[in-house]
Amino acid sequence: MRALICLITFLSTAIPIVGAADSYLLNPKQILDVETGKLIRSKILVTDGKIVAISNSFKTSEDLKVIDLPDITLLPGLMDAHVHLIGNTDLKGYEGLSESSYLSTIYGVKNAKDTLMAGFTTVRNVGAGNYSDVALKQAIAKQAVLGPTLLVSGPPLGITGGHCDSNTLPYDFKYTSDGVADGPWEVRRKVRENRKYGADLIKFCATGGVMSKNTNLRTTQYTVAEMVAIVDEAHNRDMKVAAHAHGLDGIKAAILAGVDSIEHSSLIDQETIELAKSKGVFLSMDIYVSDFILGEGAKQGIPEYSLNKERQVGKKQRENFQKAVKANAKIVFGTDAGIYPHGKNARQFKYMVRWGMTPLQAIQAATINTASLFGIPNIGRIKESFEADIIGVKGNPLEDISSLEDVAFVMNNGIVIKK
Repeated sequence: MRALICLITFLSTAIPIVGAADSYLLNPKQILDVETGKLIRSKILVTDGKIVAISNSFKTSEDLKVIDLPDITLLPGLMDAHVHLIGNTDLKGYEGLSESSYLSTIYGVKNAKDTLMAGFTTVRNVGAGNYSDVALKQAIAKQAVLGPTLLVSGPPLGITGGHCDSNTLPYDFKYTSDGVADGPWEVRRKVRENRKYGADLIKFCATGGVMSKNTNLRTTQYTVAEMVAIVDEAHNRDMKVAAHAHGLDGIKAAILAGVDSIEHSSLIDQETIELAKSKGVFLSMDIYVSDFILGEGAKQGIPEYSLNKERQVGKKQRENFQKAVKANAKIVFGTDAGIYPHGKNARQFKYMVRWGMTPLQAIQAATINTASLFGIPNIGRIKESFEADIIGVKGNPLEDISSLEDVAFVMNNGIVIKK
C-alpha cells in the first residue's frame, strides 16, 4: 500500500495535470531550441499566457484544448527591433504629406495585425508623431485591436533640419516635427516629455538619413554634449536609447555617449565594431530594405535624392554586416518595416544568412538577442515560465531559412492567433 501511495504521489507530481479554462496543449512535429539549435520532440502546455511545461507526458481533462501540428516546427515568436507601424506604406515622398495623423494611426492598426500574422510577436516602433504609437500600443494591450506586443519611442528626437525633422515643406508652412530639440537642456526636456506621454524608449537621429531631404548620411547630427544629455536623461528614467546612424563619426559619437543600440550602422568600420562590443552596444542592420528601395522605390514614389543615397550605402552596409558577424558583435533583427510593406519582415532572414550568419544565428538575432536589447527576460525562448509567444512553420528553418516567410501558426500571450 505504501508503495502504491508513493507511486500515485510520484505520478501526480511528475506528470503535469492540465485542464484550466485557458489551457492549450500544443502537439507539434518538433520544437526548435534557439539556444542550442537542437530539435526536440515534445509537447508544450500553455496556461494563462505562460509556458507551464514541456513534456511528452500529460494528464488531460475535457477542458484542455489540444492543438495537433503534425508537420510543424515550433519556435519562439520573432521580434523586430526597428519598425514604423504608423502610416500608409504606399505613400512615399510628398504624397505622405496628404495623410492626417488620425488616418496614419488607423493604418497602424492594419500594419500591426499584418506584423503579428507574419509571426512577429514583439516589435519596437522607433518613431511616430503625435504619440500615435503609444495609442496603438494601448489599444493592443486592451485587446481592442490585434497586434504584437509593442515597445514605442514616440516622436524621435532630432536637430532642426535633420533627419528626424520634416524638410519637405517650404518655409511658408513653418512646420517642424514633434521631436525636434536643439541644445542639451532642450533635448532633456524632450526626453521628459516623451516619457510623460507614454514612450518606452528614446530614439534620436545621430546622422542624416536615406529618406530625408537635405541631409547627408555621413554628417553627424547632434553634438556630443547633446547626445550625452539625451542618454543620461533617458537612462535616469530606465529608458533604452536607440540612435539612428549611418555615418561613421555619428556611430562612434553615439556609442561613446552610451546608447543601447545603433540603428542601420551602415558605414561602421572594424574599429568601431570593436568599440560597440566593448560598450555592450547592439547593432541593428536592416540589410534587406535596400533591395526594396532600389527595386521598387521609384514606382512607390520614393524621391531620387533618397534613391541616390541608398545606392551609396546599401552594399557597404551589407559588407559591414558581414564584418560584424565575423567579429561576433551583438546583432539584433531590425528591418525598417514601413519602408517596405508590413508583414514581410522575415524576408531579411535569407539576407542575413547570405551575408555571413548561420540560420541559427539569424534566428537568435530575432529572438534571444533582441529580447536582451528589449530588456524583457521572459521572451525569446520556448521555456517553462516564459511568455507563450510561439510560432510554427512547415519544415525545418535551420535547413530552409525562407520557411520563416510563411508562418503557419501564431500564438501571442497564450492566445491562438493563426493556425
